[in-house]
Amino acid sequence: MSQTPEDDRIAERAGSLPEERAAGSADPEAQAEAILEDSDERVEDPEGTREASTQTPD
Repeated sequence: MSQTPEDDRIAERAGSLPEERAAGSADPEAQAEAILEDSDERVEDPEGTREASTQTPD
């Protein structure tokens, strides 16, 4: 079975930061997928997600 570009992207993100590897995760691939989905949503709709973000200045 070959990986899709999305699978490759998730696998790359799952092990990308030393801090995350040190902290550990029960399911790094699922965590990476959730992070990437959130990131993609913010890229596709920056104004819409800006209003919902607690980390964006007013």
